[in-house]
Amino acid sequence: MSNTMSFRSIALGSLAAVLMLAGPAVAQEHGAPKPPREEWSFAGPFGHFDRAQLQRGFQVFKEVCSSCHSAHLFAFRNLAQEGGPGFTEAQAKAVAEQYQIEDGPNDAGDMFERPGRLSDHWPSPFPNEQAARASNGGAYPPDFSTLAKARTYEVGFPGFLIDIVTQYQEQGPDYIHALLNGYHDEPPEGFTLPEGAHYNEFFPGHAIKMPKPLSDGQVTYSDGTPETVDQYSRDVISFMMWLSEPHLEARKRLGFQVMIFLIIFGGLLYFTKKKVWRNVEH
Repeated sequence: MSNTMSFRSIALGSLAAVLMLAGPAVAQEHGAPKPPREEWSFAGPFGHFDRAQLQRGFQVFKEVCSSCHSAHLFAFRNLAQEGGPGFTEAQAKAVAEQYQIEDGPNDAGDMFERPGRLSDHWPSPFPNEQAARASNGGAYPPDFSTLAKARTYEVGFPGFLIDIVTQYQEQGPDYIHALLNGYHDEPPEGFTLPEGAHYNEFFPGHAIKMPKPLSDGQVTYSDGTPETVDQYSRDVISFMMWLSEPHLEARKRLGFQVMIFLIIFGGLLYFTKKKVWRNVEH
């Protein structure tokens, strides 16, 4: 019995040591610092989307990001769906009609272009991957549809345990925010930057093919929101998070309701058991 307990203690100790070293090891391997944690309206068990921020984020995506990045899972009708940016159906239709969508074939067997409809998906800026790489120095811009959930970083021990308790799952937005704000005009002394690459403090290896996409005053907001790189990045990341998880608010509401139900149900089971077995000797 003592040998078994000793083996378990050693195993648990080894596991803890590995978990403690996992995060720093990854960061050291790529030479990139851990992104700072940001405040997001959609974080935590009661998180929600800011409609005005989603609309600003869509504007940044439309005017800047969509020139290189696709969003294959995003349809124009999603702009007016419940839990989305809060556009009306007429507004979403007006956005769709700004784009020419390839359709067909027609009766003559030819493809043709027509104004976009609500049922259409967001058009890709490039006809294929090869064209995208040719226009971006060999790099393939990732699709925006699930990018906010696909990017993350190692939290390490005990941080990931704390995140489980607080239900913080926004490592992806934290990383993207750090990346968009982590560009430097010149690399540090002694760092050799490959041709066609740009120095970014938070990108693994620091050499990124994507040029700095945002600059102050680049997008004009009509609501008086500051037009800075930090604000642009926060807004477009909120939009990216909605693209990745459009039913986030409904999921969190349902999760809260389920937890309340389980607490009440557990209490009823406990008191029922006490009442049923109160006269039974044990």
